[in-house]
Amino acid sequence: MSSESEGVIDVASHSTMYAIGAYFCDRHPELVDDVLADADAIEGDGLRRWAHAEGIAVQDAFETLVTGLAIRFYTALAGESFEPDGFPAASAGGAAGD
Repeated sequence: MSSESEGVIDVASHSTMYAIGAYFCDRHPELVDDVLADADAIEGDGLRRWAHAEGIAVQDAFETLVTGLAIRFYTALAGESFEPDGFPAASAGGAAGD
């Protein structure tokens, strides 16, 4: 019984990560590269050290890290890539050049 409930939690957490990533990429495409770079720096430096160096609360650093992970998760599953300006790359259905 416990493995079944663990599976439900696992699916829910994946859905949540996907939803966070999708929401952020949709609402703030110009910030995606910055958040990914910050998340990489947090992973390299450690949460508390990075937060201290940036002069922000550890909770804020943690939220940045989780958002970066969610963006990676979403883009990996959705197959979406971003241009250097942070906007989604043109797709077959998009209106490129507008």
